[in-house]
Amino acid sequence: MTRGRKLALVLPVLAFAGVAVLALGVAAGSARSHKQAATFKAAWIYVGPHDDHGWSQAHDQGRLYVQKHLGSKVETTYKELVPEGPQTCQVIESLVRDGNKLIFATSFGFQDCMVSEAKKHPDVDFEQATGTALSKNLAEYFGAAEDAIYLSGMAAGAASKKGVIGYVVPFAIPEVIRHANAFALGAQATHPGAKVRLIWTNSWLDLSKEKKAAQALVSAGCDVLGQNVDSPATGEFAESKGVPWVGYDSNAQTFAPKQWLTAAIYNWGPYYLRRVKAAMNGTWKSGFYYGSLNDHLVGLAPYGKKVSAKTKRAIAAKKAALMSHKFYEFAGPLHDQSGKLRVKKGQKLSVHQLYAMNWLVKGVIGSPKG
Repeated sequence: MTRGRKLALVLPVLAFAGVAVLALGVAAGSARSHKQAATFKAAWIYVGPHDDHGWSQAHDQGRLYVQKHLGSKVETTYKELVPEGPQTCQVIESLVRDGNKLIFATSFGFQDCMVSEAKKHPDVDFEQATGTALSKNLAEYFGAAEDAIYLSGMAAGAASKKGVIGYVVPFAIPEVIRHANAFALGAQATHPGAKVRLIWTNSWLDLSKEKKAAQALVSAGCDVLGQNVDSPATGEFAESKGVPWVGYDSNAQTFAPKQWLTAAIYNWGPYYLRRVKAAMNGTWKSGFYYGSLNDHLVGLAPYGKKVSAKTKRAIAAKKAALMSHKFYEFAGPLHDQSGKLRVKKGQKLSVHQLYAMNWLVKGVIGSPKG
């Protein structure tokens, strides 16, 4: 069961052809018009609960943003805790029967059904988060979270005295591997030589596994914790042990008010609003969208009290460099865990290469195979 990408997935080159113009939010495609009902209906599908204080909740906040801005012009709904597999198709069918003309699926495990249902219902627009399949009425979208995660890693590195940081991770897939790498590189920017130790939970949302992973990491000597999983369980444990914590997906400061540092977060609302408006007025187009710091799809949550003014200045400077393209965390030279040169000096990894990443950078302790 995965919310992200499968490691062996072959990515279609066309999915990345529009990367240079990602800020526009859409790539080339054929616009189609809808016969507008009195109220336009749009739906979201979540793999977890809508109030998980993480991934699914961030998407649901985006849905609420749409509802707030469009009011009675739109009717939004969501389906939560949807299993990945044949049941996804049943959920989509029910949403289509209910008159939804735009459907957002927020887990990669939903993609097979999104592909088949898009073929069956050419009069409905479909959007798949973190996916790779494109068709006339199926679009793909995600964000460059690695940039924000790098910045959050800087906060973790600055907070660490030992230079050993724990990172709770779900599945060993390219999405998570590149995020772990970005986090480690960020930590090393503020704490040269820092190590990041991984523990895989093999689940996007499992409070028990996440807490046990956090316990094991602290027992192994980690004095700061971070995560790429969906719940705040790691943070709650960090708070109980007096260990600084970096979250992910959403602002979860309330779960660890004393130990909170920051988190890489997503702001899906503006993107969802653009896409719903386009579907409503008949200008919706399929394409691949990869949001960034520049268009504010990804960013940082507010800092906690443990983040010093010096660290904030360092992060602000690096963020400005990322946004002006004067810095890129996946530019060479970059070596993997074994010391092998993976990215030569003067070279940069493309989005296509990031989507296929299966190696961990120097300083990460753990297997890229989970």
